[in-house]
Amino acid sequence: MLPIRLDLDVSTQPDVTVVTLAGELDMTTCPYVTQATDTLALKGQTLALDLSALTHMDSSGLNMLLTLRNRARDEHGVLHLLGVPRQALRVLDLTGTRSLFTLCPRLTP
Repeated sequence: MLPIRLDLDVSTQPDVTVVTLAGELDMTTCPYVTQATDTLALKGQTLALDLSALTHMDSSGLNMLLTLRNRARDEHGVLHLLGVPRQALRVLDLTGTRSLFTLCPRLTP
């Protein structure tokens, strides 16, 4: 069994919950992100995924982001992607999905 190649941290602030991901977002690591985010209440809340330390994202990562985006929308919440690295932006661009996400360089107070 391969070691998990993703670090995940959840930080809750009054107006936003930040999930920081570092490492690889792929089919072996996405279930851990889904498990962590499934426990978060999104109703009327902002969920920010800090991807600035992401080293790789594949189509599984994109699918997980799209699912999380849809869940946030269904629960009247908002999903922001922070610090999206070049490789992940390329995946978004190649699939024509960049415009579906709110991209921010970093969390603004």
